[in-house]
Amino acid sequence: MTGKARIELRPTPHIHAPQDVVVIMRNVVLACLPLVAWAIWQYGLSALALCITVVAACLLTERLFGRAETLHDWSAVITGLLLFLTLPPGFPLWMGAVAGFIAIGLGKMLFGGLGLNVFNPALVGRAFVQAAFPVAITTWIPAFFEGRFSGFIPSTFTTPFTIPPETAAWAGKVAVDAFTGATPLALAKFEQTLVPARELFLGSTAGSAGESSALLVLLCGLYLAARKMLDWRIPVSVLAGAAGAASLFHLLDPARYPDAGFMLFSGGLMLGAWFMATDMVGSPVTPLGVVIYGLLIGVVTVIIRLFGGLTEGVMYAILLGNAATPLIDQLTQPRVFGEKRS
Repeated sequence: MTGKARIELRPTPHIHAPQDVVVIMRNVVLACLPLVAWAIWQYGLSALALCITVVAACLLTERLFGRAETLHDWSAVITGLLLFLTLPPGFPLWMGAVAGFIAIGLGKMLFGGLGLNVFNPALVGRAFVQAAFPVAITTWIPAFFEGRFSGFIPSTFTTPFTIPPETAAWAGKVAVDAFTGATPLALAKFEQTLVPARELFLGSTAGSAGESSALLVLLCGLYLAARKMLDWRIPVSVLAGAAGAASLFHLLDPARYPDAGFMLFSGGLMLGAWFMATDMVGSPVTPLGVVIYGLLIGVVTVIIRLFGGLTEGVMYAILLGNAATPLIDQLTQPRVFGEKRS
C-alpha cells in the first residue's frame, strides 16, 4: 500500500565497527614501513631488492590463486613485508620469491583465503625456506657494512640451484672487520658470549631484516595497540612468558642461561610478539584464551632457544600457538549466563 513506510530486513551484523579489514590492514602496513626502512638503512640495496621481490611474489600468487579484488585488501602486502622482515638481508632473491609463493599459496589460499587460514602465512613461508634452504637462511651479514648502497651482497643474485658465493671472502673485501656470521642468539648458544642489551635494544647487530631494533618494533607495535588494531594482551603475554621462563632458568644457572633482558631484545621475539602472534585469524578470541596463547608462545620460544638445535624458536612457537588456538578457544569459552555447571 502506498503511504506506508517499507520495512527492510537484513542479516547480521547490524552494528558495524568504524574500522573494516582494509583500514586495519593498511595501518599494519604503515606500522611495518619504519621496520622495512630501518632494514634497508642497515643492509642497503640487497635488502631493498629482497623486499620488493618477496612482496611482488606474494601479490602475484594472490592474483594467481585468488580474485583481482583481493589484491586491494592489503593482506598480501602485509604477508610480503612480514616475510621479508624474517629473512636474512643477503637471502637469494629467487629463494625469497619461493618463500612468497609458499606463504600465499600454501599458507593462505590452500585454506580458502583471508580469514580462513589456520597458520600465519608469513611464518609458513619462512618455515618452508628454513627447511628447504638451511644454509642460506642462516647466513648473516653485519649491519651498516661499507658499500651497502653502492653494490649488492653477492648471494643476492645467486641463480637457482647453484651454490652462493663465499660471503665471508666478500665481507673482507668490503672492509667488514666485525663479520662473524653469527647472530647474538648464536653467540650466546654456542660461544656463551652475550651481546650488550643496549645494542640489541637500539639495533646494531646481525640478524634477520626485522629483528635488529627491539625499540623500533616496540614503538610500531604500540602504535597499532593505541589504534586498537591488535589485542595488546597477546604481545604482553608473549613477552611475560618469555621473561618468566628465561628468569627461572637464569636463576638456576646464571653462567649458562641468559637473563630475561637478553631473551626479550634478541632475535625475532619482539617482531613475532607484536606483528605475528597477534594475527586475528590465528589467535584466540576469548579474554583468557589470548593470555594462555601468549604465555605458551613465550615459554616455548625460550625452551627452543635454550634446549633445541636451533638458535631461534619464535617461528615454531607461534605456529604451535596457531595450531593450539581452536583448543584454547574451546577450553576457555565463558559460561553462558544462567547455565548450570556440568
